[in-house]
Amino acid sequence: MVERLDFLPWEYAAAATPADRAAQAERHRQLAAEGVAELAGDAFVASTAAVFCDRLRMGQRSYIAAHAYVTGEIELGDDTTVNPYAVVRGRITLGDGVRIGAHSSLLAFNHGTEPDRPIFTQPHTARGITVGDDVWIGSNAIVLDGVTIGAHSIIGAGAVVTRDVPEWTVAAGNPAKPLRSRRPVAPSTAAPGAASSVQVPATPESLAAFAARAREQADDVLARCYDGERFVDRPGLGLEPAIRPWCDAIEIADLLLQRTPDGHTSEDLIRRLQSRQDPGTGLVAAGDLASEDRPDPTELSVLEGPASYHVLCAGYALQLLGAGFAHPVRTTTFTSADLGRLPWARNAWSAGAAIDALGTAFARNLLDHKENPGDSFLTLTGWLTARADPGTGLWGQRHPDDGWLQVVNGFYRLTRGTYAQFGLPLPYPEQTVKSVLLHAQDRRAFTGSGYNACNVLDVIHPLWLAGKQTEYGRAEGRRWAQDQLAEILTRWTDGAGFAFAPDAADDQSVPGLQGTEMWLAVIWLLADYLGTAAPLGYRPRGVHRPDPLVPLPGDHLLA
Repeated sequence: MVERLDFLPWEYAAAATPADRAAQAERHRQLAAEGVAELAGDAFVASTAAVFCDRLRMGQRSYIAAHAYVTGEIELGDDTTVNPYAVVRGRITLGDGVRIGAHSSLLAFNHGTEPDRPIFTQPHTARGITVGDDVWIGSNAIVLDGVTIGAHSIIGAGAVVTRDVPEWTVAAGNPAKPLRSRRPVAPSTAAPGAASSVQVPATPESLAAFAARAREQADDVLARCYDGERFVDRPGLGLEPAIRPWCDAIEIADLLLQRTPDGHTSEDLIRRLQSRQDPGTGLVAAGDLASEDRPDPTELSVLEGPASYHVLCAGYALQLLGAGFAHPVRTTTFTSADLGRLPWARNAWSAGAAIDALGTAFARNLLDHKENPGDSFLTLTGWLTARADPGTGLWGQRHPDDGWLQVVNGFYRLTRGTYAQFGLPLPYPEQTVKSVLLHAQDRRAFTGSGYNACNVLDVIHPLWLAGKQTEYGRAEGRRWAQDQLAEILTRWTDGAGFAFAPDAADDQSVPGLQGTEMWLAVIWLLADYLGTAAPLGYRPRGVHRPDPLVPLPGDHLLA
C-alpha cells in the first residue's frame, strides 16, 4: 500500500492505514530533523521521493509523489502537487492549487556559457522561479530559471517555458507562446459599495482613472468615518476613541483634496492635536480628540506604546495643517548598549518602530523648534550603520516561524525614520534588495490575512529606497510591483475606500481610514518605482512622504 500511495498520493487522506500514517509521520520527523522543513500536518512526501532541500515548506494537502527530485529552497502553497518523476530544483515558489505534471522539470539555475572555459567549470546563475495560484503545468513541460508564471495559467504538455507567462494565459510549444486567455469576461456593472473582482491593468490610464475615482469619493469616505463627534477608523465596530483616525483623515484629505476634511478647519484640528501633547515629555497621549480632558502623561515613552506612533502621525498631521508640535519631544538619554537591547532577535518590527519614533522625534524637534539633537543623532546613526548586517543589508535575523517578515517590516520602520527621513544612503543597498525580494516570495505575508497594507508597504518602500542607489534586482522588483499594483487597484470599495487587510477573516477586512491612507501611499510608491506615478496626480506629504523631512548634509545636526 505504501508504494501505491507514493504514486497515488491523492488517495492518502481517505485510504491510508494507521501504518501508512505512522510511516508518513516518521517521514515528516526525518525531514524536520534536518532543520529545513516546515510541513503542514496533512502534507504528503513519498518515501521514494528524493528530497534534499536547503528549505522546504509545504502547505495543507500538498504532496510530493514517487521519485520526484526536489532540491534547493522550495515552497509549496496549499493543495499544490508535484507528481511522479517531476524535477523541482533551485529557489522555487509555488502558489496554492498548483499542479506539476509527471516528468516535468522546474530548473531554477543555469550554467554560464562563455567560451573561455569548459562548461563544467562555468559559474552558476540562479534567479528563481515563481508560479502563481491555480496553475497547471502539463506533463513533460520544462520551466527555466528566472521565469514567473502568472496565476490561473495553463502550460501545455511538453512546453519549454523560457520567459514569463502572464496571468490567465494558456501557453504551449518550444519555446512556449501564449495561445489564448482563460480570463473571465468582466461584468459590465458592480454592486454598489462592492470592491471590483476583476484585476485592472496598471497602465497610466488605469492609474489616472483610479485617482479620479478616489478623489471624487474622498468626501464620502471621510464622512462615513465621522460620527458627528469624532473620526473612527472603521464605523460600526465600537472601537475606542483614538488619535490615529483623525490623523489618517487629515492625510487622506490633504492627499486627494489638498484641504482639510469637509466641515473641519485647520485651526480646530491643530487645537485638538496640540491639546493632547504632554508639555513635560512632548509626547501625545492616547485619548479622545473630541474631549477637552487633559492627557494622562503616565508612562509615556518615545520607544514604545501608542505615544510612539503618535510622534509620527500627529507630528505629520500638524505639519500638513501648517503647524507643528507645541512642545519639543523629550527623547530619553540612551547609549549604544540601549539600542542593542531592543528586541532585534525575535521582534525586529518593534525594534524598528522604536528607532522610527526616535528618529522622527529628532526631526520634529529640529523642524518645529530648531532643537539640535547633537551627539544623540550621531550615536543613533553610527550604531545603525555599524550594526547593519553586510550579508543581508538588514537588522535582525530570519526566524523559522515567520521567515523574513519581522526583519523586513522592522527595516522599513527603522529606515523610514532615519535614512529616508534625513536623506541618508543605506549601508548595503544591493544586499537589502536581495533580502527583501526573497521575503516577497513568502506567500504567508501576501495571501489571506497576510495580504495587508503593512506587509506590501514594508516591501515596496525598501525596494523604492534602495533603488535610489542601485539597479540590482530591478527586473524582479518591477514584476512584483506590477503584480501588486494591478491587484490593489481592484480592492477599492466605492464610498468606503480600502480595507487594511481585505482578505482577512476578521474586521480588518472592513474598509476604513487606516487602510485607505496606507494603500493610497503604497499605490504611489509602487507606481513611482515603476516610473508611472505622474497620472495619479498626488504625492504623499505625511507619514509616507517620499521626500526627506530634514535634508542632509549640513552642519545643523552637529553639537
